[in-house]
Amino acid sequence: MKWIATCLSGAVLFGLLSAGCLEAHAADNEEKRKLQVVTTLFPLYDWARVVGGEQADVVLLLPPGVEAHSWEPTPRDIVRIHRADLLIYTGRYMEPWVEDMARSVTHGNLLVVDTSRGILNGDADGHHHQEGHEQGHDQGHGHAEKEPEKELHDHGAHGADEDHHHHHHQAHGHNGDPHHGHDHHSNHHGHHHHDGHHHHHHGGQDPHIWLEFGNAQIMVGHIARAFAEKDPQNAQLYLDRAAHYNARLQELDKTYEEALASCRHRTLIYAGHFAFGYFADRYGFDHVSPYSGFSPSAEPSPRRIAQLINKMRDMDMKAVFYEEGVEPRVARVIGRETGARLLLLHGAHNVTRDEMAANVTYLSIMEDNLERLKEGLECP
Repeated sequence: MKWIATCLSGAVLFGLLSAGCLEAHAADNEEKRKLQVVTTLFPLYDWARVVGGEQADVVLLLPPGVEAHSWEPTPRDIVRIHRADLLIYTGRYMEPWVEDMARSVTHGNLLVVDTSRGILNGDADGHHHQEGHEQGHDQGHGHAEKEPEKELHDHGAHGADEDHHHHHHQAHGHNGDPHHGHDHHSNHHGHHHHDGHHHHHHGGQDPHIWLEFGNAQIMVGHIARAFAEKDPQNAQLYLDRAAHYNARLQELDKTYEEALASCRHRTLIYAGHFAFGYFADRYGFDHVSPYSGFSPSAEPSPRRIAQLINKMRDMDMKAVFYEEGVEPRVARVIGRETGARLLLLHGAHNVTRDEMAANVTYLSIMEDNLERLKEGLECP
C-alpha cells in the first residue's frame, strides 16, 4: 500500500509538473506570437508601440533619464537584442555601436531597421537582415578633417529657401507613406553642411532627424514595413496604423507652420547642444547655440556665452531655450545676465521615469514644445 501511495503521489506530482509545463509552454507560445521588438531611442519606442499594437512587445533600451548620445548597451541588452525579432535604431550617426553589434548576431532572424534610410543616405529600404548588414556600411566611418572653430555657432536660416521648403513638403506626402518602399528624394535636408555642424562626434551629420515631422513620417514608414515583413499575416494592420499616425504628424506640422508663421523673433537661442537644425530649417528660423556640436561632453567657452548674451540683448529676446536631460547651467547664466525666462525645448531623445509613468508620447512632447516656442518667440 505504501508503494502504491508513493506511486500515486509521484503520479500526482508528475501530473502537476506536466500541467505546469504545458501552461508555461502555452504562455511561451502566446509570447512568441507577438513580435519581440527592441528600440534605441524614445521616438522609435513610441512609434513602434503605435504600429505594433497588441501584436508586438516593444522595449526601450535606454533607461529613463539617461543621456542618449553617449549611451552604449550592456551585455544584458545585447542578449535581449539577440533574442529579438527586430532592432529599430535611428542610424549610424546616432547609434554607431549598432553595426558592430549586429555583425555579432549568430542567427539570421533579427531584422535590423535603420530608420535614417532615405533621409541621410540614398537607400530608402530602411532595413536588412543581419547576414547582409555589412554591405554598404564600411564607408562614412572615418573622421572628418577638423575645421577651424567659430566663436559663436550661428547655424543659419535656410528654412525660408523655396527649394528647401519644396523638398520638405514632398517628404510630408509621398515619402511618408508606409506603403512605399522607396524614397526618391534622399538627403533632401541640406542644413547639416552649414557652419557649426561639421565638428562633432557624429561624423559630420546631424543625427536628430526625428524632430522634423517629414522625417518622422519616413521613419514611421520604415518601422511599419519592417513589421509587415516579419509578420505578413498582419501586414495591412501595421501599414494602416502607420498611415493613420502619419496623418496626425501632417496635421501637427500644419499646426506648427501656422502658429510659427508670424512670430516676432525668427531666431532660436538654444543654450544646449543644438538638436533642432532640421526643425529650424523646416519653419524658417535661424538657430544659435554656444556649443560647437552635439557631444554631451562639449563645453562652450565664456567668450561664446558672452557673445550669445550680447546677441540676446541686441535682439531684445525675453526667453532662452534649454535641453532636456542636462543640467541647464549655461541657460541659467544667460538668464541671470539678461533677465530672460528659461524654457524647455524637449529633443525627445529620452524621457524621465516620471514622464514615462505619465505616458508622455512623441506627439505630446512636440505639442508642449509648440506652446513654449510660441511663448519664447513671441508668436501671436
